[in-house]
This record gives sequence, C-alpha cells and structure tokens, in this order.
Amino acid sequence: MKDFANLKRNLKKDASALKPIKVALLGDTATQFLAKAIQGAGYEYGYNLQLWEADFNQVERQVADPSSELHEYDAEVVIIFQSSHKLLGKYNKFKANHTAFAADELNGIKALYDTLASVNPKVKLIYYNYTEIDDNVFGNYANKVTSSFLFQLRKLNVLLMEYAAEVSNFHICDISSVQNLVGKAAFFQPSVYINSEMVLSLEVLAPIAYKTLGIISALQGKFNKCVILDLDNTTWGGIIGDDGIENIQIGALGIGKAFSEFQYWVKKLKNRGIIVAVCSKNTESIAIEPFEKHPDMVLKMEDIAVFVANWENKVDNIRKIQGILNIGFDSMVFLDDNPFERNMVRENIPQLTVPELPEDPAEYLEYLYTLNIFETVSFTEDDATRTKQYQVEAQRATLFEKFTNEDDFLQNLAMVSVVEPFTKFNTPRVAQLSQRSNQFNLRTVRYTEADLETLAASPDHFTFSFTLEDKFGNNGLICVLILQQESEDLLFIDTWLMSCRVLKRGMENFTLNTVANFAQQKGYKYLKGGYIATPKNGMVADHYSKLGFEPDGDNWLLNLTQYQNKKSFIDKK
Repeated sequence: MKDFANLKRNLKKDASALKPIKVALLGDTATQFLAKAIQGAGYEYGYNLQLWEADFNQVERQVADPSSELHEYDAEVVIIFQSSHKLLGKYNKFKANHTAFAADELNGIKALYDTLASVNPKVKLIYYNYTEIDDNVFGNYANKVTSSFLFQLRKLNVLLMEYAAEVSNFHICDISSVQNLVGKAAFFQPSVYINSEMVLSLEVLAPIAYKTLGIISALQGKFNKCVILDLDNTTWGGIIGDDGIENIQIGALGIGKAFSEFQYWVKKLKNRGIIVAVCSKNTESIAIEPFEKHPDMVLKMEDIAVFVANWENKVDNIRKIQGILNIGFDSMVFLDDNPFERNMVRENIPQLTVPELPEDPAEYLEYLYTLNIFETVSFTEDDATRTKQYQVEAQRATLFEKFTNEDDFLQNLAMVSVVEPFTKFNTPRVAQLSQRSNQFNLRTVRYTEADLETLAASPDHFTFSFTLEDKFGNNGLICVLILQQESEDLLFIDTWLMSCRVLKRGMENFTLNTVANFAQQKGYKYLKGGYIATPKNGMVADHYSKLGFEPDGDNWLLNLTQYQNKKSFIDKK
C-alpha cells in the first residue's frame, strides 16, 4: 500500500487509457486531500477516477437541490463523509430526547440516499461510518446510558449496517476500523482540525482511500474469488514429508495455534464463497494425509476445490489450477511462506495477488486483515456451495477425458435447466452474476438488485435466468439474459452473461433457442446483439457471429423468421 505522498504522484501520471468512472465526493469537513488520495488510489486499481468534489459542508444542499452541481455531474458513485466531530456538534444541539438521536440521524441519511436514488436510480452511495469519540461525560457508564453520545454513536453505526443490509446500492466504508488499527492519536489531530476543519490526518488518507477503492472496484466486478494455499509452514508448521503427520505444528498450543487460527480464517472464506485451492511441492498422498487424519486440522478435503501436490514448479501448477477453475489470474490470491516461491510466481504471473507474508506465522492473520484482499459487495446462499460446485466440475473434466466424441459426453451428462424471469428469490444471485462476470459478458453492464427489480417490472424489458443441473449435481443459476424492446419488430439483447464454470456444455445454443422461441411467439422478427470489448471479455468477441447473427453496423442482427433451433443436449426442467 502506497502512502499519501506516493498516491498524489499518481495524479501526474497519464490515466487516459484506464477505465473512467465518474465519482462525486461530499463531506461536512475539508476533503481536498481525501479527494487526491482517492484519485491516486484509483490509478493503483486501474481506474481513471473523474472526481467531482463538493464545497465544504454542502452535503444537504447539493443533494436536496435538483439543479445542483452534484446532480448535474451525474456521478456513478457518490461518496459521503460526515464526521463524528460534526455529529458530536449535532448531538450537543439536539433539542429532543437524546435517546432518539441515532434514529433521527439515520432518517437524515436515508433521506439523502432516497433523494439521490430518485434522481439517478442506478447511483451507488458509499457512506463512511462513524469513528468513535468518547466525550467522557459518563465515563464507562456511558455504555449503560442510552442517551449518552457514545451509546448513540455506536447505535448509529449498527443502524447504518442494518440499513445497508436492506438497500443494495448503499455501501458502508468502514473507516472506524482504520482508526482502530492506527489509533485515534494517529487518525485525528486536534490542532489540524481546529485550524483547517480537516479531521483526517495525512497518515490515514491512504488506507481510507484504498478501502474506498475496494468497494468501487468490487462494484465494477473486480475482486478476488480464489485463495491458493501452500502447505508446509503456511497451512501448518513444519514439513510434512520430513516431520511426519504427528509432528507438524497445529492445534491449541504454541505456534500451532497460529496455524489453526489461520485455517479457521480460510474456512470462513470458503463458507463465504471464496474458492480454496492447494498448490504444494509434496508427494500428493503425504500432503493429503493431514486433511484426512490429523485431529487438529480445521480444513478438510471437502473444503478444497482443487488439490495439486507434486514436485513440479508452482507457476505451472497454479496455471493448472486456473485452467480447472476457469477464472482470471487477477481474481486469485497465492499464500506461501517461501520468498523464493512468491517471487517466482510474481514474475511469471504478474496478475496474481501474492502477499508478502511476515516471517513469523503468528503475524500472518493480522497482516492479512490489513490488506482487505477479499472485498465484496454481495453474498448469497449459493456462495456457500461454490467449493462443491468446483469439485464436481473436476469430476466432469475427468469424465470428459473418457469420451472421444463431445456430443456423446454432453448427452451422457443428462443436463436440465430451469428457465425463469427475475423473481425476488433469484434476483440476489442475478445481481451477483452481473457484478462478478467478466469473461463471458457481452456488454459488461453491471446491475444491482434495485436495478434488476426495476427492469423486471418494466413493460419494455424481458428477463431470463437459467440454472444448469446434470448427473453430477446442480450448478445453480449460471446464465442471465435481458431483452429490451426497441421497436415492434426488434428486441435488443441488453445483457447476456454466463458463468465460465459451464462453458463447453452447449449452454449458448440452449439460451439462444429459448429467447429466440420466446421472441417468435411474441411476434418479434429480429434479435439485435451488442458487444462492448473489455480487457477480459475477448473470449466472446465472435459470440454472435458463431451463433449466426449478421453484422449490423456496430451490432449484430438475427432474423427470427428464418431461425431454426440449434443443437442442444439440455432439456427444460
């Protein structure tokens, strides 16, 4: 992580080739340096942040005035920073019962969001939570006095979390955790605040900017999906091949406790939906033994999606893992205690995230906590089953090797699909696919749950979700199409995206058959498809031409009056 001075230097670099994102920043205290830090961090993440900054303490006016510079700017992302110090001032002047202060303040925040969303329903709001201030009017007893400022401040942060859980386009940036990490003395400098109205010290601008960009990046569909683990001295202490299963360090005593806690963290990541893989220089049977037989192992074989242990170099083995998972290297994290292995992987696969783990295993977790390398903006029940889905995919790959004819293989899978419009039950997963899918995504338009609910209710749009199940198991919801009526004869394919886990199963033909038949039944004569190139979706550049669409300017056109269903081995369920 670069410091503020180095982030400022990024502002002098040419960002014209980077993806532009319109961002607005509003604060009730001075935010000029914060704006520079956010823009500089944007460059680190590969974005050209076109940042508009409101004048000092103009949050309410800019949001409430429909003709304000904020609404004229029409930002994709709005960042609001309302400080605890200004909050204390409001509390001091609050005339009603102070026990109602947090709820009253939350209502004001809700009003800000509602006004923004009424002008631009697609806007994403990032709201900084409140760092703690204890005015010590009650001392420790403030934790029992519901009207104390400390009680109300903490209550407000909880109310904010509950509100954010209900509103998909409202995101909390946890700057309170930054103060917890560096300490209040480093976070806030009273003399600077009194003289400049700046509540953030120069020291914390960079970590706050990186936290902010973590959310923005996740909203753009860029986040880590997989952690690859080394084993010896990373997942457990010692070398399994030399020390034997009974002598590796793991459990509740000594340094073994550090490795156990590390495994608990990885287990929680897996339960959240992060794919866990193993890449180890070891004899496979020996490497697997602790997962199956050691009583103190937290991680088990069922937690591992792909297990690669051999004596080949780790670069090639990581490429093998990537090939099986079929996700980008830039969404993978590699954890290894060995500096040589880390450098070798960095040099050969620069897209991969390779943290510089501390020498002392006791410090692994605290270091990894500070990196925030597994940011997300969504979580669904399907995430918890992701490991099983990838394990099953490895079984399919093994079966495929037994067939010389691809059609025979696909027929043998006995595939079925449930096709539905967007509903309140599947919308969270659809939104997640929209935000996560990068490779098989024709136009890479990101939609939140709120956006999708609007589309589902629109008479000019038709929505489709597809699941895929075969004899090995259920892949869940894996494909999304959104059609928009452009005329009485023509439907435009606004969105066509699919999970790369189900490539080479004929899903493209099945989905086209489904929407083409639907359009024919509705009396439409043409389907029009568009392709917007990104650094990641080159694999679908010729998608429409392969499916029989004809060039139509910058788009592709399919004549439905001549359409015949394409070969597919998938049945509707």
